[in-house]
Amino acid sequence: MARRISIFGATGSIGQSTIDLIARDLNAYDVVAVTGGQNVSRLAADAIKVNAQVAVTADESRFSDLKDALSGTDIEVAAGREALIEAACRPADWVMSAIVGAAGLEPGLKALETGAVLALANKESLVCAGPLIMRTAQAHGTEILPVDSEHSAVFQAMIGEDLSAVERVIITASGGAFRDWPIEDLAKATPAQAATHPNWDMGQRITIDSASMFNKALELIETKEYFGISPDKIETVVHPESMIHALVGFNDGALMAHVGAPDMRHAIGFALHYPTRKPLPVERLDLVKLGQMTFRNPCETRWPALRLAREVMMAGGLMGAVFNAAKERALDAFIQERITFPRMAGVVEDVLSDLSTYEGHNPAEITLDKVAEADHLARIRADEIMAR
Repeated sequence: MARRISIFGATGSIGQSTIDLIARDLNAYDVVAVTGGQNVSRLAADAIKVNAQVAVTADESRFSDLKDALSGTDIEVAAGREALIEAACRPADWVMSAIVGAAGLEPGLKALETGAVLALANKESLVCAGPLIMRTAQAHGTEILPVDSEHSAVFQAMIGEDLSAVERVIITASGGAFRDWPIEDLAKATPAQAATHPNWDMGQRITIDSASMFNKALELIETKEYFGISPDKIETVVHPESMIHALVGFNDGALMAHVGAPDMRHAIGFALHYPTRKPLPVERLDLVKLGQMTFRNPCETRWPALRLAREVMMAGGLMGAVFNAAKERALDAFIQERITFPRMAGVVEDVLSDLSTYEGHNPAEITLDKVAEADHLARIRADEIMAR
């Protein structure tokens, strides 16, 4: 019997890698839904490629374009936020959550409520509402499988291990586009320069987040929320080659590392086939050819987002939602060239300070409405700060 799957955020880099894997064995899958944003031509092509039941664009203004692109097929067409939620409520066995930003939270929750396994690439879900996400999965007897390369690596290193034996988790970072720039030049960095990654092929926003290390900051918070690791046991190291995705250190001194080429199909394929392993069309490493791997401590003057992430983890409550919302608005402003690259961290820090009342909320009382409120107020505050 074919396995029912849905792909949320199909037109992004994670979604496209998922489509690639699914399309190689279409007889094994019954694709329920594919969703995207403004790139309706790609969304339509994907829907046809995997013979999806429904294609949904989050942008209501692109409904007619998507309908025209799928004219002559039996694929349903829908648009808008409500359509996205309806698609998430359709029964599926496995759902890829790859919508970028806080917008991916509610569809992921709805998928969990149906009992689907959630392959989570949307790190903001755990950052904004970790206790709610984990509680929902437990309540509905289903699993969340991490698809970030770092968290997939930690997950794999911890299979069969006792969490109490873990001394530390080391999340690696490439350092992004500006890892070797003089710090004094960062104020002159352009969005185009920040959106060029030395190793990974990703979308604009996540690539800029990699350059600022806000992407890594989100991953540190995500590690705490998903694995239940104490913040003081979570470390970051800059690893320019991006071959080691994460390491787990145990109380006997051993380090377990996940090593592989920088290809997201590693983590996606692992989540897709879990608990078994199946062959994947990814590069096999030649260690002799690689020659060496290097590591360095991250400079928090260059990447203040890492310090802010630790403060958010210690504060708890809804500060993750505040942090993410402020980061998204600051990133919008940088892309629009309204603020400088270093100013993004300053905006986020100011918002965290101004909305510290969201610290320490009882995890059991965190709801979608409370997350939405914190998100909304943080965006307003970020805009006010940037308008000064």
